[in-house]
Amino acid sequence: MASTATTLKGQPLDKAALESMLRRRMFYTPSFEIYGGVSGLYDYGPPGCSLQANIVDAWRKHFILEEDMLEVDCSVLTPHEVLKTSGHVDKFADWMCKDPKNGEILRADHFVEDVLELRLRGDKEARGLKIEEKEEDAKKKKKKTKGQEAVKLEDAVVQEYEEILAQIDNYNGQQLGDLIIKHDLKNPATGTSIGPSSNLPGYLRPETAQGQFLNFAKLLEFNTGSMPFASASIGKSYRNEISPRAGLLRVREFLMAEIEHYVDPEGHKKHHRFHEVEDIELVLLDRDTQLSGKTTVKKVAIGQAVKSGLVDNETLGYFLARIHLFLKKIGVDQSKIRFRQHMANEMAHYACDCWDAELLTSTGWVECVGCADRSAYDLTVHAKKTGAPLIVRERLDEPRVIEEWDVEIEKKKFGPFYKKDGKTIESAILTTSQEQRGVLAKEMEANGKVVVDVPGVKDGKVEVSKDLLAIKWIKRTENTREYTPNVIEPSFGIGRILYSLIEHNYWTRGSDGGDEARSVLSFPPSIAPTKVLIVPLSSNKDFAPFTRKLSQKLRAAGLSSRIDDSSATIGKRYSRNDELGTPFGITIDFQTLKDNTVTLRERDSTRQVRASEDEIIAAIKSLVEGNKTWQDTETELPIFEGQELEIR
Repeated sequence: MASTATTLKGQPLDKAALESMLRRRMFYTPSFEIYGGVSGLYDYGPPGCSLQANIVDAWRKHFILEEDMLEVDCSVLTPHEVLKTSGHVDKFADWMCKDPKNGEILRADHFVEDVLELRLRGDKEARGLKIEEKEEDAKKKKKKTKGQEAVKLEDAVVQEYEEILAQIDNYNGQQLGDLIIKHDLKNPATGTSIGPSSNLPGYLRPETAQGQFLNFAKLLEFNTGSMPFASASIGKSYRNEISPRAGLLRVREFLMAEIEHYVDPEGHKKHHRFHEVEDIELVLLDRDTQLSGKTTVKKVAIGQAVKSGLVDNETLGYFLARIHLFLKKIGVDQSKIRFRQHMANEMAHYACDCWDAELLTSTGWVECVGCADRSAYDLTVHAKKTGAPLIVRERLDEPRVIEEWDVEIEKKKFGPFYKKDGKTIESAILTTSQEQRGVLAKEMEANGKVVVDVPGVKDGKVEVSKDLLAIKWIKRTENTREYTPNVIEPSFGIGRILYSLIEHNYWTRGSDGGDEARSVLSFPPSIAPTKVLIVPLSSNKDFAPFTRKLSQKLRAAGLSSRIDDSSATIGKRYSRNDELGTPFGITIDFQTLKDNTVTLRERDSTRQVRASEDEIIAAIKSLVEGNKTWQDTETELPIFEGQELEIR
């Protein structure tokens, strides 16, 4: 499932060098490291914090401001009853396996995936084929066990392994167990066959969504009852990762940004701005292709995808396109993005259609954004559990006549007759569909009683007589309409996006001429941790007032900057900040003392222009805000060649 990993400039990705640079420059570091660290927990350093904050700021502007969303910030601690009602306690569990030799617990799908990929790697080695090595593979090579040697596999076996990997997310527990047995899969660490185990639930929230659903009625009132509308939330969530791996890509605590867009299901989930995005082309991997054992993608305009039914509805399609535009804006490599549709077995219990925006990294394709049609599931189950009216009431322009089956419960007799089970049975009757009520009405007329399915009581069925329940066909006039909205949910894993962005924008220069290769992070100016490096030509005290004044002006313009007045060469100072992704550098030199002009250097090309302080600051502001490109700047300001060799 992994593909060739390359850098922004098409070079093979040196994962070890990148990881070393990220730790050295403190983008992130293992939490509690001096105590030995804790698997799956990381702290962000200064550049990592700034990068994350800038991604979140871009997200807020792209979604909350642009779509006029209502932002909320809800508690991380969530009562058990809420997650029980939402289905997370019972339905969100990953199949696991346990090594009886060392007690290690592994996620079963990850275990199958890892071992089969290593076997395919061994096959390529035996065939003499070129292999792009992942850091994890390099480590595992040191612990080769049976099934992982460089052994040539039969062509049919290779095809079978590739087909399994193509649909690895679709297998249930029984199927994963069968695969482990059939292919004699063993733990790379011990060579031991493994079997099933169990997991303990956690009680920190797994998503920000539930807080938004529970506040739906208040948000609807705040929005003056108008539909459709969207809420949004940014905050920490937590998962019980069985075996955290791959650095920031699989952690136990992470930042999420989630949107809940509430829509009237009777309007076929159309979106009034869909025409703005319908021509945007997305790279799609649909479920049927995956189930056929392939990973072939196709580029389709989102308008056509919705029209053909490949994407379920306009609102879902609208947000897929908006997700694509956001990822493009913050610097995601457009050759390393695809939207993969969930297969039936991996679909969350609440979803009727779901697509993941996946980004290609050295670890393979990584899910970074999920976009699901949650239908009316969450609002319905919470309303049913609490009795809260999580519905929309809409006054109709013209009254409409409704004919339907209605149930009437004789409450004075019903409660005393069924005692402690009364409320459970009543709830089961009231939530029956029109079709079910029609069947029950015929049964009641024929037998004078009905048998109702009631989960949670003994035997799961209850007999109800006609003196306790009446089912009638009625006609009524409605002046208002009540309905439970459906929800389209884009959900962003900020940490995964951040790390993928780093890989996509990382490259090195200076190695061709015999110099040591120097790392560069080519972040777009809008999300770069620091926008400007201020570099005095030397430690001459006459430069200090100009440096301070320039720093103050940049702050006043809302542009973050750093001053490097160390004794290192200008080239070295710029190189250190290229590693941090700083897009622009200003040099203060002796010419500055004469005419108050400075040079402006662009990180990727290392080209420079020269102009007055105010002109340079205005140019940087336009570049950071995306109003102009560097090419525009070069046409508007004089090119400067004087320090080119020294800086490069």
